[in-house]
Amino acid sequence: MSPELRKRFFIIFLVIAGCVASVIPINKRINLGLDLKGGMHLVLNVHNENLPTAQAKDDAVLRSMEVLRNRIDGLGVGETLLQRQGENQILLQLPGVTDREKAMNMIGRVARLEFHLVDSDETHFKDAVKGQAPAGEVLMHIKKEGGMPILIFKEVSMGGDAIKDARVDFDRNGMQPKISMSFNEKGAKEFGDLTTAHVNERLAIVLDNEVLSAPNIREPIMTGDAEITGEFKFEEASLLALALRTGALPVPMTIEEERTIGPLLGKDSIEAGIRATVLGGLGIVFFMCLYYLVGGVIASVALAINLLMILGSMGLLNILMPGSQVTLTLPGIAGIILTLGMAVDANVLINERIREEIENGRPLAASINTGYGRAWSAILDSHVTSLIAAYFLFQFGSGPIKGFAITLSTGLIASLFSSIYVTRTFFNWLVTDRIMTKLPMIHLFHKPNFNFLNKKYICFAISGTIIIAGAIDFIHKKEAVFGIDFAGGQIQEFKFAHAVTADNLRAMFREAKIDNAVIQTFSNDPDHVIIRSQEDTHARIEDVFKKKMPGNTFELLRVEKVGPVVGQSLRMKALLAIVCALGGMLIYIGFRFKHYTFGAATVVAIFHDVLITLSLVILAGRQIDLLVITAILTITGYSTNDAIIIYDRVRENVPKMRNKTLPEIINESINQTWGRTVLTTFMTTISAVALFFFGGEVLNTFAFVLIRGFLFGTYSTVWIVSPLFLWFQGNKKW
Repeated sequence: MSPELRKRFFIIFLVIAGCVASVIPINKRINLGLDLKGGMHLVLNVHNENLPTAQAKDDAVLRSMEVLRNRIDGLGVGETLLQRQGENQILLQLPGVTDREKAMNMIGRVARLEFHLVDSDETHFKDAVKGQAPAGEVLMHIKKEGGMPILIFKEVSMGGDAIKDARVDFDRNGMQPKISMSFNEKGAKEFGDLTTAHVNERLAIVLDNEVLSAPNIREPIMTGDAEITGEFKFEEASLLALALRTGALPVPMTIEEERTIGPLLGKDSIEAGIRATVLGGLGIVFFMCLYYLVGGVIASVALAINLLMILGSMGLLNILMPGSQVTLTLPGIAGIILTLGMAVDANVLINERIREEIENGRPLAASINTGYGRAWSAILDSHVTSLIAAYFLFQFGSGPIKGFAITLSTGLIASLFSSIYVTRTFFNWLVTDRIMTKLPMIHLFHKPNFNFLNKKYICFAISGTIIIAGAIDFIHKKEAVFGIDFAGGQIQEFKFAHAVTADNLRAMFREAKIDNAVIQTFSNDPDHVIIRSQEDTHARIEDVFKKKMPGNTFELLRVEKVGPVVGQSLRMKALLAIVCALGGMLIYIGFRFKHYTFGAATVVAIFHDVLITLSLVILAGRQIDLLVITAILTITGYSTNDAIIIYDRVRENVPKMRNKTLPEIINESINQTWGRTVLTTFMTTISAVALFFFGGEVLNTFAFVLIRGFLFGTYSTVWIVSPLFLWFQGNKKW
């Protein structure tokens, strides 16, 4: 073995060793996203719009974050993410927290405690009951004592901002929880003065505009201690004590976006993701080894290194930047599967180039060197265009979508190393040491002699029909086309111990006056139910299940809720991602090919792919959500790959075929690359098919879009890009 080969193998060994060291132990080096290990993802809207100044609005958000952080620390939740988003939003992630009701009570409670004096005048009370309360007073009801009415002064006699500590105690019998509070020095004096001045009067304890109790002041309280009673459950008292201890939120907050994933769904998602990855990878490896023989074995080794490099890079980032929040999400697993499929694209291109050189009579060593040299520019350009799509996915995506963008990007970069450096090293070693003197391959796809360009009008008619049908269906369905990511609303997913039917659930909901809930059941999984609604109906639906089906236990798999404001924002970001990705590709392709007519034709064809894919989604009765947009942006990168490879061949053929017209050169180039086009589409579709059948319910529509997109992407590369390019090019030379 030559010194150069030893050096190359040493570099490969170092990369593999570094990746193994970065990823083991995998459960500590790879952070799992909330959609895999369970937890809550919340976007909170801080209602600071009525505050007088910009500084006050900013302070309200910062103070809210501080209060939330203290409350979360009090619950003992680890690895939380709390960060500001925009001017008045807070992103909160709580890994492992799946008790939705407890989390909502902890997060959403303002915990504004106030003490109000009670007006005990009977005449004033009777007037207030009749709706004629005296000025400066208000009639309220005590929350726990059967809703007993009480007349209190609006003026706050004392606020709860002076609370030093709050804890749960029990009454003398040790049965009923109560909340014991202690004030700081200033608060103790203020409370002492208040109780001294109003002995034998009642003092209402008001929390978040609800009267908890109204005890009589029998004597001055100078100790700085007080208590709140009111028939609390222990869990309720614990959360209330935590809220009082950590301070009140300066302004109310509402939850604009929620994604709660139960541990069972996370476990199922991991199993489905691993199953799809293994089956997709085995399908690719089997076909590559069968079709390219030795070349396929080398490509399969490169794919294994590619997978290891993806996981290793994630582990390394988490080692070097512990707070980087680089996580493996469910779409991220999909990104790995797709990366393996797209990495094969480069290996197919290299093997087909080597095959061409061998068929032209070159020696094996020269064929390998020339094949790699001629494949390099197309591989580089196709990877860069896919990275452009991944970049804008990361910029405009959120949560798991960013995870998909990260794994896709690292996979594409790793693919360049594995498909070029690793495979070439193995080829050079086998040839140099004369271990291999021939490179046999199966050849199913011989070069056709077909006039692709003269079918353009038929293809335009097919595309136009699909797009128009999709547009008509879109107009008919209107907002129903969009999933909750874009339209707002709530999705709840449950797993029951026994099978349930949509008709029975619908009857239960009608009786409970839960209207407009869309129920989805599955014939192959009858104990699995998905419920969609425009409002937050989770508590009411769970109550119906417990009362109407006490013997049929259930587990909450997930709750996703998106408010209209967030939905509109996500819709705008999705549109920006598509537009920016197309613009970035146009600029790059125009720069690389020195001709913006090809870039323009490619971008128009990709826009055609987007419209056709969206039309097929709508016509199939599926909804457009963030995962659909993610799949579409993946398709844009893939479609560009095919176009670049064909037009890289056109660029190569132009100086060789000076006696032919540009349409003839394009047609010849398509015929020359046809086998590679079919093979790469087939190989990439294998990974998408594995996702569709084995990747689980969440990724099913994602895979559905990819399969259609890959097929129509290949179709548009051949029958749409070329006619458009000739039209834009006119009589100019290329």
